[in-house]
Amino acid sequence: MNQIKKAGTGVMLLPVFVPTAVITLLLIIGTLSNPELAGKAFQGALTWITNTFGWFYMLATAVFLVFLVCIGFSRWGNIRLGADHGDPDYSFPAWFAMLFSAGYGIALLFFGVAEPVLHFSQPPSATPETINAAREAMQIAYFHWGLHIWGIYGLMGLVLAYFTFRHGLPLSVRSALYPLIGDRIHGPIGHTVDVFAILGTLFGLATTLGLSVTQINAGLHYLWNDIPISTTVQITAIGLITLAAIGSVVAGMDKGVKNLSILNMGLAVFIMTIVFFVGPSIHILDAFVQNTGAYLSNIVERTFNLQAYTQSDWIGNWTLFIFAWTIAWAPFVGLFIAKISRGRTIRQFIFGVLAVPTIFTFLWFSIFGDTALHLIMEEGKSVLIGEVQADHSVALFQFYDLLPGSTFLSVVTVFLIITFFVTSSDSGSLVVDSLASGGALETPIWQRVFWASLEGVIAATLLLAGGLSALQTMSILAALPFAIIMLIAAAGLWRALVIEGHRGAAVEAAATPTRAFSNEGNWRKRLSTLFKFPGEAKVTHFIKEVVEPAMVEVQKELAVHGWNANITREDNGVTFQLERDDKLDFYYQVLATEHEIPEAHSENSKYDTHWQADVYIRNGALGYELFGCSQDEVIRDLIDQLEQYFNFVDAAPGHLPWNTVSD
Repeated sequence: MNQIKKAGTGVMLLPVFVPTAVITLLLIIGTLSNPELAGKAFQGALTWITNTFGWFYMLATAVFLVFLVCIGFSRWGNIRLGADHGDPDYSFPAWFAMLFSAGYGIALLFFGVAEPVLHFSQPPSATPETINAAREAMQIAYFHWGLHIWGIYGLMGLVLAYFTFRHGLPLSVRSALYPLIGDRIHGPIGHTVDVFAILGTLFGLATTLGLSVTQINAGLHYLWNDIPISTTVQITAIGLITLAAIGSVVAGMDKGVKNLSILNMGLAVFIMTIVFFVGPSIHILDAFVQNTGAYLSNIVERTFNLQAYTQSDWIGNWTLFIFAWTIAWAPFVGLFIAKISRGRTIRQFIFGVLAVPTIFTFLWFSIFGDTALHLIMEEGKSVLIGEVQADHSVALFQFYDLLPGSTFLSVVTVFLIITFFVTSSDSGSLVVDSLASGGALETPIWQRVFWASLEGVIAATLLLAGGLSALQTMSILAALPFAIIMLIAAAGLWRALVIEGHRGAAVEAAATPTRAFSNEGNWRKRLSTLFKFPGEAKVTHFIKEVVEPAMVEVQKELAVHGWNANITREDNGVTFQLERDDKLDFYYQVLATEHEIPEAHSENSKYDTHWQADVYIRNGALGYELFGCSQDEVIRDLIDQLEQYFNFVDAAPGHLPWNTVSD
């Protein structure tokens, strides 16, 4: 029987789903049965992890950032995350909006005022409530939410995007280990990696959702005093907003997450603009420039500062928590960023992920944090310090109370927090579902609904067990094993890039473009194709009725010689793939693609575009098409490319150890 496959939707992998579900349910049941005991256990675990592995979190975070920057500046930066001919799936504004919304929009709303004020009143080294304390507070905030955060996200995103869109491996964390362990990623090792990734994502999301509902509760109480600040209100909010997230999950990536993310960015910029103009605008700009310079000057020292000679809880409550929370979130944000980054080069990806969000973050903290410190130091609004110390979640709303139009800003902010909540929950559900389904890009709706619901249940359970302290503990615990996985993934990416560097140019040089028309009596036929501009229907019909049967004939003949080839039918084309256990796979694809009518012929055509049956190999288009060829001529072209493939691969000195296919 001919092996012609058509991609379908992914279903849950039981070896991944069952352990994840069991561990999560045991945690939920155990916590609900004795919340007080669970809270004490979480606190003890937090202390032990912080004291024992604090150095590891800091060192790993530094390695991630340095590794990413080195890759960005290397010759590998020109490699495209996908086929060489591909374009980005999303425009830059839409791409940035989605990665920002999924990344840490909620965190900026929660910490934008609270962190600078808290560090100003209780700095780790400076005298409290002084100019030096203000400087240190802003430098710490920049450090916590700057390049290091996006280095963590960026590394995970790059690893996943590279192996998925460049090498055709599943969009799953396990794929990063392929250069190191090969096909064993599909066994117990791969399942274990994905289980840790899902658990880290679930607990990282729970922390974020917990932060958001406490802030929503504070905002509602500020606007309407009859609404109390209580766990009951917060859990109710989790339930209601999770329902909204489920609606977005059902809508999918383009209709749900993308549109919500663009709305989030618009509202965030709107709020920033208002605060900038009603606040000390010139001071904000001065502080932004000065703080950025101080951040860059001290980045190395702060990266490795663990307060080894002045032991305190500060490092664990702040730096380690934020970095560990980010690592726990890395599979979620990284996979999500990878999913929306197909078509970008590695250099575009790295510096887009590092630079743009970091600059936006610095502006955010300058506008909100420096304005808050200016109100305290220059206008005597020191009451803000006590209010923030009493409840971090009210910081932003108490800050608004000191500005004109506070009620309007609070209403818009509450709405923004809700939309960030929904965006994080639904994008997180899409990611977790993909991980639990072996990296499938499309999955059944019920699976996404299940994960969205479970995220809400986890967040509510941890709030019952001790509020933000329990959420903080679970993030740090979940981050420990995943930090190790990320280091291994970085090694896998490095090995893959080294291999690609050795073989990339040689593979393309071996696959020289040819024309499928034979040279015997068909020159008139070849010339006639120069004046044919078929539509999509004709080209797709040609691929189905001529190209695919030609591939089937070659597939049958190869089977006679003991070679296993697969043919995969897609909506706009067909792919022929010869699988090799220990070599580079052969990959030959014919796609129906749209092109502009050549200018010389545009006046004689009533259409602006036409369609071609373009030929692609591993890394992109070969520069010719097949429309108008006979079945024998398509077979001849396929065999020509196959012959060039064998000449290169089987003559290569054994440095092509693992399969590589384009998306």
